[in-house]
Amino acid sequence: MAVFRKLLIMMSMAVAVLAISFSKVCGDPDLLQDVCVADLNSSVSVNGFSCKKNFTAADFSSMAISKLGNTNNTMGSSVTGANVIKVPGLNTLGVSLSRIDYAPGGINPPHTHPRATEMIFVLEGELDVGFITTANVLISKHITKGEVFVFPKGLVHFQKNNGKLPAAVISAFNSQFPGTQSIAATLFAASPTVPDDVLTKTFQVGTKEVEKIKSRLAPKK
Repeated sequence: MAVFRKLLIMMSMAVAVLAISFSKVCGDPDLLQDVCVADLNSSVSVNGFSCKKNFTAADFSSMAISKLGNTNNTMGSSVTGANVIKVPGLNTLGVSLSRIDYAPGGINPPHTHPRATEMIFVLEGELDVGFITTANVLISKHITKGEVFVFPKGLVHFQKNNGKLPAAVISAFNSQFPGTQSIAATLFAASPTVPDDVLTKTFQVGTKEVEKIKSRLAPKK
């Protein structure tokens, strides 16, 4: 009986291993149908968007990033997305693009994309770019027209135009909606606000400095 029980346990373990291996080889692919055009008006809550029944070629096309963005702002930069919101046909496809324009001296301040790795291609101008690893190591480079640079998923990164002419890049993401979390805005312009004592302790500054930063980053009403 003991031998039989041991044999049964071994067989069960073997079946479990085979099942795991088989699932890795034959599991569901990313797409379970040809297309799943996002129904942006649906009230159904899913991880992504539900599919709409009727779609056209227009759902797979957009001129969203064809024009220069408005860089007349505090940061001197403009990010224009071509994600699933602008191109519903991207739903479930796992890719998207953005265009970023920079005035001379403009910056796309330190931020993260929690759901995607980003690769930029310099259309015009030159940029100083970089990302910081979880070991607080800065990886930075000066890049010019025609060059690409990669920012790993989830890591804090930035781009700064220190040139005398405008610059522009196209950003590619391996997510239909990568999300963007600006470090400064996240900490100092959250709603409700992050408590002052958390920020003063974190940055080792006084309450007046924290309130000053909050007032400058507060959303315009």
